[in-house]
Amino acid sequence: MHFLEVGLDWVLPFLVVLAVLVFIHEFGHYLAARLCGVKVETFSLGFGPELFGWFDSHGTRWKVSALPLGGYVKMFGDADAASTPGEGLATMTPEERAVSHHHQPLGRRAIIAAAGPLANYLLAIILLAGLFATSGQPVTPPDIGMVQPGSAAAAAGLKPGDRFVSADGQPVRRFEDVQRIVRLNVGTPINLIVKRQDQLLPLRVTPKITDIVDRFGDHHSFGVLGVGRSGVDYVRLTPWNAVVQAGGETWSITSGTLTAVWQMIIGARTTEELGGPIKIAKLSAQVWQQGGALDLINFMALLSVNLGLINLFPIPVLDGGHLLFYAAEALRGRPLGQRVQQVGFQIGLALVFTLMIFATWNDVSSKVYAMLKWLVT
Repeated sequence: MHFLEVGLDWVLPFLVVLAVLVFIHEFGHYLAARLCGVKVETFSLGFGPELFGWFDSHGTRWKVSALPLGGYVKMFGDADAASTPGEGLATMTPEERAVSHHHQPLGRRAIIAAAGPLANYLLAIILLAGLFATSGQPVTPPDIGMVQPGSAAAAAGLKPGDRFVSADGQPVRRFEDVQRIVRLNVGTPINLIVKRQDQLLPLRVTPKITDIVDRFGDHHSFGVLGVGRSGVDYVRLTPWNAVVQAGGETWSITSGTLTAVWQMIIGARTTEELGGPIKIAKLSAQVWQQGGALDLINFMALLSVNLGLINLFPIPVLDGGHLLFYAAEALRGRPLGQRVQQVGFQIGLALVFTLMIFATWNDVSSKVYAMLKWLVT
């Protein structure tokens, strides 16, 4: 009975969230392919053996597969789910070439490849815009309500009543703007401009790096100033303004994610924060249990942006890898050789699997260490 409860608490939220995001991503590819005149043979939610499925009137096999960690759209002319060129492309009839993925003009193939990540970005904007237009966007004045004694803010001379004007050269319109910049900081000084009464004061502050452990035992490190906001309001926006603000929020999530990834690459941020399916499942369960529907929608928007962004990375097998090959084709005036593409896909597949294994190890390593420590003490 306990196992069933754990399954419902963890697995169900994870599957619901992931299924929606993957379906939207793959439907972007599917819709673009159909609009470009390409025949779609398979639309799969998940990998591995088919659990159930059906054929539509266009001959596409829609199916749900056993391993629910992704999905794919296989088009006519593809050898596999990664859209590697299939055999027999050179001997296709004119009718087959007309609906073959790999015989489409370069521009159409690029549109099909980019449509999946763009669908994820569009979903995020729709979800956030819906929140901003109905429940309201959190709008916090960039005013300091309190300064914690002994904090980085206190050492820099910040005082209650100060208003943030800019941080690291970026204009500050909301308290959340400062929070984003500070949280991504890895202990390097930040140049601030604050307004105190009628004066603009330049200040330099170095956030303190704080490590917290969530209820799942995962460690998270981020910068902290030690200031509190003066208050928060939720402002309901008009549909147009909601879309504009949702687009800006989506861009902020993208730039913040890229900054964090770059910090991991250069060693400024620990890779322990990189999570895989287990971490996503835990976060999904946490939002599902502790938050409401609005928190879940916001979480899905965040994951949707990250799914779209990761797929745009220029790694063969991912959509960004296909776009990289198409860019090389545009420069060369002809496609890369099939051998080069096959090697590229093999390298890309190895990189993706290595990253997945590493991220999954991050998910479980702290638990393994805790268990070993318990056994030897």
